[in-house]
Formats: sequence, structure tokens, C-alpha cells
Amino acid sequence: MPIRDRALAHASVLTITAAALVAVSAAASAANLGFLNDTPISYMKQRDLQALNNAAQVALNTKKDGESLDWDNKGAGNPVPINGTVTPQESFESGGLKCRKITLVAHAKGQTQTWMPTACKQSDGKWKLKKQ
Repeated sequence: MPIRDRALAHASVLTITAAALVAVSAAASAANLGFLNDTPISYMKQRDLQALNNAAQVALNTKKDGESLDWDNKGAGNPVPINGTVTPQESFESGGLKCRKITLVAHAKGQTQTWMPTACKQSDGKWKLKKQ
């Protein structure tokens, strides 16, 4: 694959978790929501989010409803170990797209966070967060 195409594909890769987690983080900063301090998202860097996103893509494509996929941030370069699960919960159709509710769980430094977004499979085969 040419570098330009790889860059374009990389730029357009679904960031299910990154979008959800960054939105939570940005909202927390903007609203000064101190309760998010020392939670897994506060330790996550871009490469950690990508590891979680990659796990979400695999889980959405291969796991049955209720079946979990473990993930971790090993190799992401973060000195804080982060791990968790990705569990598709419910499959349905919306606007002609296959959609799934998904539970994302992250553990870091004795804390746990859970997010429950909905993702829909796009025509390019990538899963994208459904706006709520």
C-alpha cells in the first residue's frame, strides 16, 4: 500500500474509543471535573487509546454479543499498565447500518472506568461511534 494511501487510511481509521475517551477528558478539563483525576483515562496517551480502539475493532468484528476480548497497553510506551475488556452487548440495524452497543472497560492504578457507546459499521468496513 503506497505511503499516501496508508496515511489516508490511518487518518480515517475509526477511533471509537479515542473519540469517546477524548470527549470525556476534554469535557472533564473544560468543566473542571476533578472526579476524573486518577482514573484510567487520566493515564491514557494516544497510543493507549489506539490499543483500545484496535481491540474494539477486533471485538466488534469477531465477538458475539456478551463475549469479551481482553486488551492492554503493552508496547504502547506508557509506564502505567492499563488493561481491560471490550464486550459487544447488542447488535441491531440503524439507518441501514449494522450497529452494536459495546462496553469498554479500563483498569489502571487500582481504578476502573466503563464506557458504553454504540458503534455502527460503515461502508468501508470500519466501525464508527454513533452520535447519541
